Amino acid sequence: MKCTIKYSFILFLNFLTLTCLAQQKMQRLDELINTTDPAWPLVLKWIDSAKNKVEVLTVDSAQAKEALFNTQVSTYTTLGAVIYNTGGIMVDQGWLRILGSGSTKLNRSVPGWNKGKTIKEYGDQPAYLLVADDAVGGFFAINYGAFGQDLKSIYYLGPNSLKWEALELGYTEFIRFCFDGNLTDFYKGLRWSTWNQFITNLDGNKSYSFRPYLWTEGGMDIEKCSRKLVSTEELFKFNINKQKEFEAKAGAKAE
Repeated sequence: MKCTIKYSFILFLNFLTLTCLAQQKMQRLDELINTTDPAWPLVLKWIDSAKNKVEVLTVDSAQAKEALFNTQVSTYTTLGAVIYNTGGIMVDQGWLRILGSGSTKLNRSVPGWNKGKTIKEYGDQPAYLLVADDAVGGFFAINYGAFGQDLKSIYYLGPNSLKWEALELGYTEFIRFCFDGNLTDFYKGLRWSTWNQFITNLDGNKSYSFRPYLWTEGGMDIEKCSRKLVSTEELFKFNINKQKEFEAKAGAKAE
């Protein structure tokens, strides 16, 4: 009986240790707010000279502080600067949505959007971190080990492939690409001819779903697909589940 109790206690201690190790040591908010060399002034310069249309969404200071703390990044970094100084950023009339601390038009913060998807609790170390998405159900994430050895690189889950593809860009480079890059080329085959008529007033929490699915042969020509607005939350879960199905089938065939 004593052995059983001792063994159970050891198991409990091991579980507790692993749980603690899975979480980062939470830094205080004042440790995360860099007042000597913040990245935001530099980001503002990029916005001012951006080739693409950029809309910085109004920030709520209380939400910004909470989001920064829950993400555990410094405002010295570009990611921390975007979270702390914006409610989010809409690019190309809102086609591309870069997550910040949340706003009316884009009611999703970086930590809030990731909780339940890439992390269980704030302070957990994610395998990847979702940081942006687009109007056609594509998702951008920072790799923290889930996709390969290229840590902190941006990956894109395309709605026409359902595969995480490396963009060979860090987060800062990704932001610069969103502001100045050729989005028409990047989204070739994913924009229908009248897309810009539908995007301007699009709720940043919704995305378009297509039939036939864009990853099927019937969905290769987006002009021939029907589309409807769905919640971005719903679309992300659907795409991830489909991706897992494809990977399971591919694994079964390989065996």
